[in-house]
Amino acid sequence: MSRSRLSTALTEGLLSLPEGDIKIMRPDVDYDVAELPRERVFIDTGFKPAAEAWETAGYKLGDGAAAATIVVVPRAKGLARAMVAEASKSGLVIVDGQKTDGIDSIYKECRKRLGDLPTVTKAHGRMFWFDGTEVFDDWADTGAQQGEHGFWTTAGAFSDGAIDRGSALLAKALPEKLPSRMADFGAGWGYLSAEVLKSPNVQSLDLIEAEALSLNCAEMNITDARANFHWADATKWAASQPYQGIVMNPPFHTGREGDPNLGKAFIAAAARNLTPSGNLWMVANRHLPYEVTLREKFRNVEEIGGDGAFKLFLASKPIR
Repeated sequence: MSRSRLSTALTEGLLSLPEGDIKIMRPDVDYDVAELPRERVFIDTGFKPAAEAWETAGYKLGDGAAAATIVVVPRAKGLARAMVAEASKSGLVIVDGQKTDGIDSIYKECRKRLGDLPTVTKAHGRMFWFDGTEVFDDWADTGAQQGEHGFWTTAGAFSDGAIDRGSALLAKALPEKLPSRMADFGAGWGYLSAEVLKSPNVQSLDLIEAEALSLNCAEMNITDARANFHWADATKWAASQPYQGIVMNPPFHTGREGDPNLGKAFIAAAARNLTPSGNLWMVANRHLPYEVTLREKFRNVEEIGGDGAFKLFLASKPIR
C-alpha cells in the first residue's frame, strides 16, 4: 500500500514532531493519520460532515494552538493563506496538499519569504514544513467582506466573489407566493434564502448548511426573524416537522473530484423532509444526471427553465 506524504516523511526520518498537541486543519475524512499519536491529535474543521466523521473515529475537535499544526490546503487560495498564517503563530507548521488544490503556488510563495524548505512530493501533491513565524501575518483572516452585491461573504465559502448564476436563475423562477414552512438545503451564505424571504407567505425558513464559514456569513446577511440557522449536513437532516417547500442548489464536490452522488443524496433528503404534497425547487449544472433520482423520489417532476449551463426543476409529491 502506498504511503502518504506525511507517513513517508515521518517513517523515513525526514520530519520529527515536537512533544505536545498536534492540530490538523480542515482534513478530508480520509486524510492519513496512521503515523500520528492519536491521543495528541485534534481536528480543526468547519465542515460538518468531516467534523462528525473525525469525532466518530475518536478524535477530539478544537481550534486552539498546538506544538505542531498540519495545514491541509483547501481549494480556496485566500482560505489556504489564512490557515498558514494562523498555524504560523505557534510551533511547527506542516503544509500538505494536492497540486489541483494549489499546493505548489503556496509552496513557492512560502519559499519566497522563508528561503529553501524541506519538502516531500508524492501522489500528485506536496508537503513542506517550517517553524512558526510572523512573516505571514499579512495573510491572516480579515473576516467576512461585503461585496458589491451587498452580501457578506468570505474566502472558503461557495461563490464568495459573486452571486452564483445558477442560484440567480432559480431565484427568478420561484413563485411569488411560496409555502409557509420552507427550507434551504445547502444554504451557503444565504442568497437563495434572502430571495425566499421576499415572499410574505413564508412564516419560517430553515437554512441548512454544512460549512461554518458560509453559515456565519448567512447569519450576517439575513436578520429576518423568520430565519433559523443550522450547522448541519443536509443529506442527514431530519426536520422536527416536514416542510411544505425546499429550495436548493446542491454542491457536487465532496473533495477535489465531482461527485453526482452528493446531489442525489440532497434530493433524497429533500424528499424525506417534505410533506406529502410538498415542493422542491432545485437548480443543477446541466451535465449532472439528476433526472432519474428526481423521478424515483417524486411523483411529479418538471423542468421549469435554465440556460446552457444550468437546469431548473420543480419536483412535487415525494414518494415515501
